[in-house]
Amino acid sequence: MADSQPSAPRRAPLASRLPAFPWDTLEEAKARAAAHPDGIVDLSVGTPVDTTPETIQQALAAAADSHGYPTTVGTAELRDALVAFLIRHRGAPESLGHEHVLPTVGSKELVAHLPFELGIGKGGAVAFPSVAYPTYEMGAIFVGATPVPLDMEDLAARGDAAVPEAVRDRIGLLWLNSPSNPSGAVMSAESMAAVVRWARERGIIVASDECYALLPWEVEEVPSILDPRVSGGDLTGLLCVYSLSKQSNLAGYRTAFVAGDPQLIGELTAIRKQAGMMLPGPIQSAMATALGDDDAVRAQHEVYRARRETLRPALEALGGEIHGSQAGLYLWTTFGDDCLSTVDGLADLGILCAPGMFYGEAGAQFVRIALTASDERIDAAARRLTRAAQDSRPAPSF
Repeated sequence: MADSQPSAPRRAPLASRLPAFPWDTLEEAKARAAAHPDGIVDLSVGTPVDTTPETIQQALAAAADSHGYPTTVGTAELRDALVAFLIRHRGAPESLGHEHVLPTVGSKELVAHLPFELGIGKGGAVAFPSVAYPTYEMGAIFVGATPVPLDMEDLAARGDAAVPEAVRDRIGLLWLNSPSNPSGAVMSAESMAAVVRWARERGIIVASDECYALLPWEVEEVPSILDPRVSGGDLTGLLCVYSLSKQSNLAGYRTAFVAGDPQLIGELTAIRKQAGMMLPGPIQSAMATALGDDDAVRAQHEVYRARRETLRPALEALGGEIHGSQAGLYLWTTFGDDCLSTVDGLADLGILCAPGMFYGEAGAQFVRIALTASDERIDAAARRLTRAAQDSRPAPSF
């Protein structure tokens, strides 16, 4: 009898090749912060805590009798609202139409799956900011592509010289993120346009994550990739990714969309139809209402402004330096020490934050401090920080 040959493994579990989920590593610091006599102030995750606007809740309830399957492309009402929002708030051209927009089931799933939906795989590469939301990298890992963190301002200034030669010709997708999560940095229209020009010369698709764009603090505007100053009046190869989670307190609704190049939108639509990726009907109705409710967005902006104005000076009084943070929901803060030491020091004050290392090596001395806590909890954090500064406690590493 011939020797039996070992069979090839039937599958290689993807999960076994992934890094640990970052937030799972915060349990020890969370327990320490929770032991504070006045309770924890959790500023580590940017999840909204305020009430979803009543107009949106009413729209959801009114659409509750949703007995048929929704469409992947969304209702005409929703697409009308998406187009109007982009023209009104993101500088999109008046020629924008239904073929340019596509609702998605939250923005994180789109970010994670976009390399796959664009056909990028092994041998390819995905570029993203060197300080960035981890899901850009995960999207590359999922398809076996090479993750390429880049300093996008450096890329705008120096082009090829800012990109490692070994991957320069393999990049199929490049992510921009302005305002940045975590740093809150905002790219100018000129810098974004320079990156777009560089990418177009090499046939690279550019996706711009602009989820925090309507929460500016220290800038007059947050430019969009859809703006002719950036796109040159041509949306070919360009995608804008957007979410209503933060500006309208809709994280639980998973309301997001992608917009831009109609050919790419068509490709994504075809794939997502096959995969059954559809935003539920009642959510589509609520989303259309949210897109038109500018008053609610302005009101929420002022809520976050007040929290920011309470928290920032307290961090600075303790020796924290705020970098970036021109827009968005985070104070990108350094005390000049390793980020894990800062996390521990703040946890001793009952304050939980996210270590900058979650967002790349360039964040090693930073922590991300969210504004997404109730007014009462933000006030409590500010009191603790101010008291620690007055007591002359050493700043974290304190």
